[in-house]
Amino acid sequence: MGEPSVTTETYESLRPLAFSIAYRMLGSVAEAEDVVQEALLRLHQADDVANADAFLTTVTTRLAIDVLRSARVKREAYVGSWLPEPLVEDDATGIVETDETVSLAFLVALERLTPDERAVLVLREAFDYGFDEIAEVVGKDPANCRQILSRARRRVADDRRRFDPDPGESRALALRFLEAAREGDMDGLVAMLASDAVLVGDGGGKARAIAAPMVGAAQVGRALATFYRMGEDWGVTLRPAVVNGGPGFRSFDAEGRLVNVVGLDVEGGVITRVHSMLNPDKLGHLGPLSDIGLRPGQRPAGA
Repeated sequence: MGEPSVTTETYESLRPLAFSIAYRMLGSVAEAEDVVQEALLRLHQADDVANADAFLTTVTTRLAIDVLRSARVKREAYVGSWLPEPLVEDDATGIVETDETVSLAFLVALERLTPDERAVLVLREAFDYGFDEIAEVVGKDPANCRQILSRARRRVADDRRRFDPDPGESRALALRFLEAAREGDMDGLVAMLASDAVLVGDGGGKARAIAAPMVGAAQVGRALATFYRMGEDWGVTLRPAVVNGGPGFRSFDAEGRLVNVVGLDVEGGVITRVHSMLNPDKLGHLGPLSDIGLRPGQRPAGA
């Protein structure tokens, strides 16, 4: 085997592309990073790579498809509601990006697709690949890829996120919601929730979370107000954050360890869905974790 045909600079510059594909495919930071490492290793070892972007896209997507196929039984046996591992940034700039293909709602919707459907939809809608390019990646003909895309779009149509025209308004609503949560203000929370708002909690069997999604503004508002009133007694503080490109916040215990991450879907000036991630297995990449809310015998990986 000859010398690798890709420079170190190119190799590292392509890492964000590989992660963007792998994360959208898998909804898991840890699994995506494993796929990226393997894909970059294959790129580094390859000879005569004419197009490093295309090579890496193909390898990353195919590796992610393999992971999804092997994880299918595991995901079907998941305890409670499944949410993706969150991507979190400090809400310091006041700018909330609105990338639907990385939103929590979209990633959850992708779970109902087959690995091939997910790959075609992600490559087309997140990266605007042409059908000839997608066909090369997934090993199918372009006409078949068009059919797969049409089928995948129909299967996720009901959960497609429709963004408000002004991200600043969504952020302002989220900050008001955060303040109401801090104060345990149920009436204030309910006023900002859609009448059919949904609360989804992911504890993965390790943290105390609702067993099934909760529907209705009053029910959701009551549950959140109760939780954050209890949290105040435990010294829990709430801080605004950008969660998967949308508004949200994080909860920390008195020692500054992460309790959970909450992402909010906003549509039509109200909050339509509240995603609360408590499973410690999905939060370890964000720093030290608290044991508040964990079930007996469970310890967070970052504790």
